[in-house]
Amino acid sequence: MIRNISALDANKIYTYADYLTWQVQEQLELIRGRLFKMSPAPLRYHQELSSALHREFSSYLKRKSCKVFHAPFDVRLPKSQEQQNDEQIYTVVQPDIVVVCDLSKLDRRGCIGAPDLIIEILSPSTAAKDVKNKFALYEESGVREYWIVIPSEAILEIFKLDEQGKYQLDNMYTRDDTVKVSIFDDFSIDLSDVFEEENVC
Repeated sequence: MIRNISALDANKIYTYADYLTWQVQEQLELIRGRLFKMSPAPLRYHQELSSALHREFSSYLKRKSCKVFHAPFDVRLPKSQEQQNDEQIYTVVQPDIVVVCDLSKLDRRGCIGAPDLIIEILSPSTAAKDVKNKFALYEESGVREYWIVIPSEAILEIFKLDEQGKYQLDNMYTRDDTVKVSIFDDFSIDLSDVFEEENVC
């Protein structure tokens, strides 16, 4: 049982089975077996954006079959359907917002398999990971939509999988825009209700 993060070897390849034995205060993610520390407690504006987005999705999904979750919420991304044992899973992440429509992917520990939509709100210390590492990971795993929120600029970038399974930039949106959530037929979000404050990082 590991209780101190300093006891973990940053160069070692870990599995989800290892992850379950850690009882450390810091929030951690595994990406292809590599250990990543999450940022310290998010800034207030980050939390406000997360709450606003979760509220929009939660309100829309009430009494519908899809579900929305916010961090901390473990999403395990196995390499294949045949490699879903804890010892075979090398990736577990905690996105800011997750939408899951295939409820068979949900269990008591979180989600196993690709959610339909993931939102990451960039923090200075994790921006490179979210834009590069997680972008490639979510694309490879088949997450249909990946939203990247840039708080300092009040910008939302939306990437969608094309027929070849590659992300294409659908559009960039600002505070003045209304964005249609394309995985649903009748759901749009007025971003002025999300980016309520100006010039806050």
